[in-house]
Amino acid sequence: MTYIALGCLVLALLLWANGGKSILKRREWRFISGGFAVAAFAGAAYVGLRGSWGSAIVLAVLGLGLAVSTRRTGAPAPSRGGAMGEAEARSILGVGPEASAEEVQAAYNRLMRLAHPDKGGTDGLAAQLNAARDKLTRR
Repeated sequence: MTYIALGCLVLALLLWANGGKSILKRREWRFISGGFAVAAFAGAAYVGLRGSWGSAIVLAVLGLGLAVSTRRTGAPAPSRGGAMGEAEARSILGVGPEASAEEVQAAYNRLMRLAHPDKGGTDGLAAQLNAARDKLTRR
């Protein structure tokens, strides 16, 4: 239990030193959280076998919380109710009025590599990119 308290203290100091801002991006947090969940489950099994049931239950609950936070995804973006205009679509993709369909597709591919939900982006941002591409390629 001393190591858990020390770890919480170090985490609190890191958050305090960073001014409460997020230290890790969502993707990095998911990997680290998964690793800590496995470590908490292993610790729960170890101390449970040694007979310390109270510590085992605390570690198991901690592991479950970390495992759930590993799989938690962002909420989908609310619908805006209106159709996207051509100027807004060009602004989202960062292309000018004279951009060809190939340039629109290249901008879409570049942005989607960064904004895809599997790469740490959100579903809402990916949906906006899809809508912008569709608007500009189906004139």
